[in-house]
Amino acid sequence: MPLPFLTADRAFDTVDDVALPHDDRDRWRRPYRPGPWRVGTAALLLLLASFVLFAAVIIAATATLASAGTVFGIALAVVAAALRLLRMGVWVSARGLRQVAFFTTRTTPWEQVGAVRTVQQPVRWLGLPRTVQGQALVLARRGRGAETPPPLLTSHNADFLGRDQLAFDRAADSVEVWAAEYGRGGAA
Repeated sequence: MPLPFLTADRAFDTVDDVALPHDDRDRWRRPYRPGPWRVGTAALLLLLASFVLFAAVIIAATATLASAGTVFGIALAVVAAALRLLRMGVWVSARGLRQVAFFTTRTTPWEQVGAVRTVQQPVRWLGLPRTVQGQALVLARRGRGAETPPPLLTSHNADFLGRDQLAFDRAADSVEVWAAEYGRGGAA
């Protein structure tokens, strides 16, 4: 069974001379692969879910179906959390830029994107309160005064911590190229 949220466009990793290597510009895509911290955490959650599902089967055989249903529901919640964790990140398409967080999804149409740029600043380490010096890909919206949305990507989030700096640079460059093409009224 293919899991499209786990794969990024392989062309982003291999093609150097094509700015936007894709076939269908209207399809939402993540221009980078999920990082080792994100995939490892999701794998541990799925492992935990398998044990909880096994417990639900044992409870169904030995106790009431209501209690087995409750444990089965908990297992489904853990699986849903693991899948949502894998889906988190920045997604792009011809319609705009989408930032998927665990509980929220924020979509910004390209008409509202003023600039997407990489800046050197203190960033959160794995999303925790601790900050370290790193790079962040930030979005500046048109017509928005003092409102500054959170960074789209950082060099120390779950997708890029433990990977070489080139992976973050490639992902940031890909998002910047999408913004340059579509943010200035490019082909839609």
